[in-house]
Amino acid sequence: MDKLRKEILNCKKCNLCKLRTNAVPGEGSIQSKIFFIGEAPGANEDKEGIPFCGRSGKLLDELLDSIHLKRNDVFITNIVKCRPPENRDPSENEIKKCSPYLKRQIKIINPTVICTLGRYSASLFIKNRKISEIHGKVFKLGKYKVIPLYHPAVGLYNPNMKKILLEDFLVLKNL
Repeated sequence: MDKLRKEILNCKKCNLCKLRTNAVPGEGSIQSKIFFIGEAPGANEDKEGIPFCGRSGKLLDELLDSIHLKRNDVFITNIVKCRPPENRDPSENEIKKCSPYLKRQIKIINPTVICTLGRYSASLFIKNRKISEIHGKVFKLGKYKVIPLYHPAVGLYNPNMKKILLEDFLVLKNL
């Protein structure tokens, strides 16, 4: 994982490298059986080099705490390892360039459960379905159980969604 982390920190495969302050490889336990995948780093993540360290990260910590988990119990990363400008959605090309890193991270950690955070990461595993249709459900995909979850930011913009996020995290706890 250290070798892969260095590769990500030095990556120049797409133009996002020209704009970043820090690449954000991911963090957490490499022995974890739970693997979270977000979409792309935001401004705070770019500044700190740590995934989910802003407001969404605080809510993610709360959600983990609600099921008696901590950040260091899981592994957290993003599809794209560098911040897209203005927090725009990652492009198809950026996802394509970064996805080999994500695949290698999954292979190294070998989780039992993959939790996707948001529609982009969900669509890597479950094609042509809206996050509103699949959130909180468990999908058996090969040797992994995949649980699509709303991105924690949705709970910041719409306080009513926090209840749904908490319910969806109970699915993870029960699994």
